[in-house]
Amino acid sequence: IHLFGVLLAILGNLVISISLNIQKYSHLRSAQQEHPRPYFRSVLWWSGIILMALGETGNFAAYGFAPITLIAPLGCMSVTGSAIISVMFLRENLRASDLLGMTLALAGTYLLVNFAPNITQAISARTVQYYFVGWQFMIYMILEILVFCILLYFHKRKGMKHIVILLTLVALLASVTVISVKAVSGMITFSVTDKMQLTYPIFYIMCIIMIASCVFQVKLLNQATKLYNTAMVVPVNHIFFTISAIIAGIIFYQEFLGAAFLTIFIYLFGCFLSFLGVVLVTRNREKEHLPQSYIDFGNVPGKQILDKIQPDSSGLSYGTLPDGSDSIKSPSKEKKGV
Repeated sequence: IHLFGVLLAILGNLVISISLNIQKYSHLRSAQQEHPRPYFRSVLWWSGIILMALGETGNFAAYGFAPITLIAPLGCMSVTGSAIISVMFLRENLRASDLLGMTLALAGTYLLVNFAPNITQAISARTVQYYFVGWQFMIYMILEILVFCILLYFHKRKGMKHIVILLTLVALLASVTVISVKAVSGMITFSVTDKMQLTYPIFYIMCIIMIASCVFQVKLLNQATKLYNTAMVVPVNHIFFTISAIIAGIIFYQEFLGAAFLTIFIYLFGCFLSFLGVVLVTRNREKEHLPQSYIDFGNVPGKQILDKIQPDSSGLSYGTLPDGSDSIKSPSKEKKGV
């Protein structure tokens, strides 16, 4: 049953990778048109959105068949899959760090799948209610709410917008999200395979928690992406989200109960490899641009040339944008020099 959940998660993450690249290609193609249309009128863009919805549905369903501690770290497949697709279809450069990162991510995924907690847990409404009022979860939620309020105070009142603060807020919300997602998905799965669970109030409580936490999570994540480039946000968010989800799975669903020390150590090592792989794949991916500002006619809508024009960086030339430090010699100075 865990294998089915793993396959759903991997397939869902790969579909999300395809959808992101389709949306990216749609924006690039629109920018090259003489009269670009709004992106929401593009059939290609909507195809990407539909694929993303399908991928997220696969991830959602996966939580009903496998533990959180197994499904959450598999998000690295989305990052590595996106890198492969962008190289193959968007003609982006394949770097040595990309190959190393993909290898480490795959090795980490292999260890995660083989050494994640091997527990079979039927998630019924009564099970969720029992865990929901447990003392472990109560203490965890009190600490999480306290940390969240402190960070939110510094973010809103003190104007601190450091990436660690923003993405820690996202991760704290994500822990609540994965708990509620697994509860809702598990109760739906239990309703299909055994007894109807959708009549219990806890199902709708978890649905409300899931939707509310997702909305605020996306809002904070959007703030982070506006302030920092994607190459920074993606790896940090993946690491924080995975750690937060693993802790939530351990505390709420007690997924590591009775696990051997060696199993836990190898599992954590697999997480470390996947984290390192994601960092290597995303590292400096958006920083590969020229330090000298210049006009690239290949990016002007409706204009095409055979190759990019790279001016001489040692001085002013046609297409460069001069700053205050550059100056052009006047004719009078040239005469004095003669």
